[in-house]
Amino acid sequence: MDDSVTTVAELKQIVKEFSDARDWDGFHGAKDLTIGIVTEASELLQDFRFKSDDEVEEMFKDPIRAEMIGDEIADTLYFILRLAQKYDLDLSQELQRKMKKNAINYPVEKSRGSNKKYSELR
Repeated sequence: MDDSVTTVAELKQIVKEFSDARDWDGFHGAKDLTIGIVTEASELLQDFRFKSDDEVEEMFKDPIRAEMIGDEIADTLYFILRLAQKYDLDLSQELQRKMKKNAINYPVEKSRGSNKKYSELR
């Protein structure tokens, strides 16, 4: 499996089967899955805390550190996929819908090369 051939639906099925085998539905309400997203994303953030851009680049060159980062990304993705799977959200459609909003909020002529929030671009 890799990103070039694996669908989001397949990933959602993987997390469903994993969770079903462990009878975790009772622990996977929207609130708890959202807490899981934030918790795992925070663990990912912790890996980068107090690191310079150069130090971060070096982390990705170290196979052990890169694997640790990959683990935290995968943990975060698991909870995102599980939330979408449990509540029948089509992630492709949700992303496309949101990108249309972002295109309005971040017009190229105002946002190109800028990291300002849309409310600061007006």
